[in-house]
Amino acid sequence: MSADEPGTGVLTARSSRVVNARKLQRRRGRDKAERFLAEGPQAVREAVDAGVVTDLFYDLDADTRHTDLIDAAVAAGAHVHPCTDEGLAALAETVTPQGLVAVCRFLDQRLPEDPKLIAVLHGITDPGNAGTVLRAADAAGADCVVFGTDSVDPYNGKCVRSSAGSLFHLPVVRAADTADLLDVFVHAQILAAAADGDDLYALDAAGDLDAPTVWLFGSEAHGLDDGTAALAHRRVGVPIWGRAESLNLAVAAGVCLYASAAAQRRK
Repeated sequence: MSADEPGTGVLTARSSRVVNARKLQRRRGRDKAERFLAEGPQAVREAVDAGVVTDLFYDLDADTRHTDLIDAAVAAGAHVHPCTDEGLAALAETVTPQGLVAVCRFLDQRLPEDPKLIAVLHGITDPGNAGTVLRAADAAGADCVVFGTDSVDPYNGKCVRSSAGSLFHLPVVRAADTADLLDVFVHAQILAAAADGDDLYALDAAGDLDAPTVWLFGSEAHGLDDGTAALAHRRVGVPIWGRAESLNLAVAAGVCLYASAAAQRRK
């Protein structure tokens, strides 16, 4: 793939390349093109390193501030496109655009063989929460994150931003049906995160967290439905010792994933 030279042919919001890239802000457009947008220098840097950038749009200030990223994109074979402020703003989904928006190929991958730690999202609709869970899973050294039944698109712009680059670090699998997917994990224990479940730290003390584990996380408002929770080997909860009514989904997921990761490393 050839690369366009930076600084030639500044694009506007009405330029065909910008108009076509803007279609990726909607899931229908993303699925049709099998492409998504990554916004800001951190996400773009990770995307370039992952080798998935096909096009890079940047404003004229970024031509000076992020020359290294633009050059790296060119070296990786991406097309690069300088834009007016309005042109870049048409692609950005944040209030204050950070000067760079990349078009990236889908990262969908198959489940890893013999995984030790996997996070499965079921019915999680908030893209910020989903991206933060993905980031926590990456930090905990998980092998994969699965977006299951009725969960947000991992390529939603807010999800991509909330993952802080972690989307590009570990396999992300989209599964139409969580129940069918769980049948694959015959050699792992399946733990359903639930407020009324067994004490996470009691299980850790008993040595029950060091086995290969699939963590199942449900929706922000209602948790897991009874049918899906019943697919797990046990329900597990993070104890609340203070006066908070509950934990944010992403916080609870991070605690659970780190508890398993630490137990597995001690084994």
